[in-house]
Amino acid sequence: MNEADGLARRVADTLLQREGTGPAWGVTIDDAREGYALVRMHVRDDMLNGHRIAHGGMIFALADTAFAYACNSRNESAVAQSATISFLAAAQPGDTLIAEAREVSRVGRSGVYAVSIRAGDGRAIAEFTGLSRTIGGAIIN
Repeated sequence: MNEADGLARRVADTLLQREGTGPAWGVTIDDAREGYALVRMHVRDDMLNGHRIAHGGMIFALADTAFAYACNSRNESAVAQSATISFLAAAQPGDTLIAEAREVSRVGRSGVYAVSIRAGDGRAIAEFTGLSRTIGGAIIN
């Protein structure tokens, strides 16, 4: 692991520890590198909507979490400027959802990130695009 990727992992771990949401949902970080993050979450009954499938907000939140770790990976504080999601298939109770965020471009203070959300069996669940904006300051000192 190179120095930049080691920093990215420390940043992601720090963000997860500071959150109330990720730990409450059981989010785990599989990988974090510069401009990249891979996270997962198990779909529980309390994450379902009235149709008894994963609530879209939970899927969005997982994608947003991966996006956050990827866009903050250089230890420069960044927030979402905008985000969109396309839901492709329903996630079922018991599914493990995996969100993989990749930096598409980064120019000045703005970055574009693509996040693919899949079920553990490989089914495509959603595609998310996030636009980040650095706001100054470091995550960790």
